[in-house]
Parts: sequence; structure tokens; C-alpha cells
Amino acid sequence: MSLMPDIAASALAGPVLFKAACPDCRAGFELSAEALRLAVGGSRRTTFYSFTCPECGAAVRKPAGERIVELLTRGGVSTLRLQPTAATP
Repeated sequence: MSLMPDIAASALAGPVLFKAACPDCRAGFELSAEALRLAVGGSRRTTFYSFTCPECGAAVRKPAGERIVELLTRGGVSTLRLQPTAATP
């Protein structure tokens, strides 16, 4: 099943693996759910997934729409729910 052109999940006999690519070094690789983080905020701008490229070490952050959030969550990716902060007077 395809999440985006550069990330896809495939269920093998074991745990779910996600195919990803680094925008910096352009390497392609598979990541376990433990290697990804998902942050769900109140808007498209604050909802994203992130990982560290195993090839070049770059910190990668990409937007996550509803379908990607669903697939990553089902695949066991750790999810952080972002809460708006109260405005200070």
C-alpha cells in the first residue's frame, strides 16, 4: 500500500516495514515503526512524520495527511498528539 511516492508500508511475515527515501542524500531504505515518529497537530502544518536517515544521518520531517497518519498508526509508529499552548497575556 502506498503512503507517498517516497514512503510505503509492506506487511511481511514479521513486523511492518516502511519504505522511505531521504531528500538530502536520495538513499532509499526500509524503516521499522520504531525508527519513525508521528506528530499529530491541529492543522496540516503541524501534522508530520519524522525519521533520521540511516545513510547520511539527516533529520527528515515530512507532512502527513489523514491517510498517512492512519497507515503509520496502524503500523505501530509512536504518535505524539500536539496540544495548542495557552496564550500568555
